[in-house]
Amino acid sequence: MSEKKPRTGPLTFLKQVRAEGNKVTWTTRQETIAATIMVLVMVVIAATFLFFVDVIWGFLIPMITGASS
Repeated sequence: MSEKKPRTGPLTFLKQVRAEGNKVTWTTRQETIAATIMVLVMVVIAATFLFFVDVIWGFLIPMITGASS
């Protein structure tokens, strides 16, 4: 059986959270803006690709199956 760890009080917990938060390396404003722009560019590229794939399939499926839309 495993031993139970002693409970941590709320004040001790908050002090530990603050100490861990101080260890975090936060990104700079410039890095955050650059990452956001890259995400938006990739979303536009993916959306454009999926749009054209959908349009192409929309034309091909009826031609292959002989169905009319």
